[in-house]
Amino acid sequence: MTEPTELIYMSARQVSEYLDLNEKKVYSMANDRILPATKITGKWLFPKILIDRWLMDSCHSGMLSDRMHITGSDDPLLSMLVAQMMSQVGKSELISYSSTGSRLGLDLLSRGYADVCTLHWGSVEERGVRHPALLQGYANHQQWVMVHGYTRKQGLMMRPDMHHRCQELDKISQQSWRWVARQVGAGSQQHLEQWLMKQGATFEQLNSNLVAQSERELAGYIARNDADIGFGCQSVALESGLSFVPLVTESFDFVMPQGIYFRRQLQRLFNLLAEPQSQQLAATLGGYDLTDCGKILWNGQA
Repeated sequence: MTEPTELIYMSARQVSEYLDLNEKKVYSMANDRILPATKITGKWLFPKILIDRWLMDSCHSGMLSDRMHITGSDDPLLSMLVAQMMSQVGKSELISYSSTGSRLGLDLLSRGYADVCTLHWGSVEERGVRHPALLQGYANHQQWVMVHGYTRKQGLMMRPDMHHRCQELDKISQQSWRWVARQVGAGSQQHLEQWLMKQGATFEQLNSNLVAQSERELAGYIARNDADIGFGCQSVALESGLSFVPLVTESFDFVMPQGIYFRRQLQRLFNLLAEPQSQQLAATLGGYDLTDCGKILWNGQA
């Protein structure tokens, strides 16, 4: 018989033996979305790594409840707030944030390596379609919740001396300017490619030899004159002394397993975003709107 430790997925019987539970109870907990599981052709399968994580998080009010790791899309406001939270909790808790891009962040979330993933895969108007469609491509998405963070302006970054040359948007893709790309799977790259498609162009037609792994890295290339133009958020353009042409108002959202939604660090973050000081910080950075922060947008059912 194959041991559960050798499996990526476990059956209900293996889970019942592993947790010393009645098999019917295992099915009940899966149906109630208490246990992490996915149903394939009518059969419940349980990822062992997530079963182990669930078990650890259930011990003594959660062995892992003193930490939270956020991954996914890059954002200056979130980075500053996480740093602020860490300065408040000191060495008693761990709250970390690593920007990986939307898709890699979701991969890490689905594999249990992250607690929360941030993403921005569509405009405010398209969020209700694009975000759920993206999430449904990942294992265990049925156990996820998507919560609204804020909206922010995305568009073209360029040096101030080039601003006057970027007013005719339909001609930008025809120029020989040096572009900075974002990594595959980044929301900003997705937005750029969607915008180019509306202009009748593709990213492959652009003059691009540089790939940035974050918003600030992209801005740095332009500020140092290693590149002429790129796509990113308004706040990074302003802090880097670059000009900015807004193209889309996007929804920057948070995705997490249902059990993580109630973790105190995450609720503290949402509360922090609602405070006047954070509202002022967002206004200073530029391009943000924190209306409806913390509102549940999707619960894995549709």
